[in-house]
Amino acid sequence: MSDRERPVVYRTEFPGVPLARRGKVRDIYDLGDSLLLVATDRLSAFDVVFPDAVPDKGRVLNQLSAFWFGRTQRIVLNHVLDTDLETLPDALDAHRDLLAGRSMIVRKLRMYPVECVARGYLAGSAWREYLERGSVSGVGLPRGLREAERLPEPIFTPATKAETGHDVNISYADVVRIAGEEAAEQMREATLGLYRAAAEHAERRGILVADTKFEFGTDDDGLLYAADEMLTPDSSRFWPADRYEPGRSPPSLDKQYVRDYLEEVGWDKSPPAPSLPPEVVEGTRRRYLEIFRILAGRDPD
Repeated sequence: MSDRERPVVYRTEFPGVPLARRGKVRDIYDLGDSLLLVATDRLSAFDVVFPDAVPDKGRVLNQLSAFWFGRTQRIVLNHVLDTDLETLPDALDAHRDLLAGRSMIVRKLRMYPVECVARGYLAGSAWREYLERGSVSGVGLPRGLREAERLPEPIFTPATKAETGHDVNISYADVVRIAGEEAAEQMREATLGLYRAAAEHAERRGILVADTKFEFGTDDDGLLYAADEMLTPDSSRFWPADRYEPGRSPPSLDKQYVRDYLEEVGWDKSPPAPSLPPEVVEGTRRRYLEIFRILAGRDPD
């Protein structure tokens, strides 16, 4: 199937297969002992879902996550059970073309309500917080840092995971209160280990990973797993190294392109989200495909 023939998927419905949850971007179905995670082409920004679909977005998110999950198993377990559509239940036979490249079967986990953010550079909300407090999520930083400056060491800056509204930065002590000391330490170590491994891979390909976020859950035996997505342009800030200059925010190959547009037009970040111009939708698509090709070394299937 050529790119032009691939379906654009905004929302899925599969009669006979229970919907467990519909997230901002992913539709999650209950397969009994496992879950089916479907990455749609929906776009969310500032935690609000937009009416516009971005063609190929779900394929990029799903397959780039699968790429990273495969590369990082030595650092932390992950929730992926299968990306092979042949193992899907018969009730989904008629939907295989729609699901191709944008779905995976994953382990059921008890998820922690924490966004585990690793930052290697001072950007976005971290930059704003640093200007106000000289710290980020309770982590003290040297004085005199510039916007987008590389930090002396990557830092762990968690946030609450909000179902509605905006996520809020919290401290490591807050994570301990939410998850317990052992799990908090495991998540912090896994977050920083994943970030370092990904940043090294990306930098060899001319990309700086400014920051990224992970989600974790545990199984019935209490083992920690990385889940949801990993190092995608939805969850990360990717900067071309040849355009990086401390003191200003570089152009990016991620969702920041959409955020910048929304800031320029003065949207108040409250629902309902406005429609995006076709050129912004296409610009987003191009950037997502480009970062996939750079990091994975191929086109998405």
